Amino acid sequence: MKLNSKLRLLSICIGLIFFYFGFLKMIPNASPAEALGIDTVSKLCCGVLSESFCIYSLAILEMLIGLCLFTNKFRKLGIWVGTAHLVFTFSPLILFPDLTFQGSLWTPSILGQYIFKNIIIIAALWVIYPDSLQNNQSTNKNSTSTESQGLNLN
Repeated sequence: MKLNSKLRLLSICIGLIFFYFGFLKMIPNASPAEALGIDTVSKLCCGVLSESFCIYSLAILEMLIGLCLFTNKFRKLGIWVGTAHLVFTFSPLILFPDLTFQGSLWTPSILGQYIFKNIIIIAALWVIYPDSLQNNQSTNKNSTSTESQGLNLN
């Protein structure tokens, strides 16, 4: 499988996950992250927004990010917005430490672990960033040409 195909597959998979998790938030009580999403957005917005607005706006945002990545339309925008969204998913570590840690900062709860895994998704988003596709293509061309000359720089 070529590198571009692998990166496209990664983009589709991340897009599906975003879309699916957002879709679950559209259905009352279907998402295990619903209460945390409502509490976090509400607290970040100083309690100004209603609970239903918080969860539905979060759901729509996640579904739009997913569509950007899955369809490859507005992928750069999807990556930027997705990254910003995922950075905000770390806020419960500060806002609700009693929910995200088990006694000390070295022992995250299952919820804390769920949040920490977003580091991997952020990294994967930047792997599929369109500029990285161009850099990988030129790197592959350069390594192919040097290998044909008998040089292997890997």
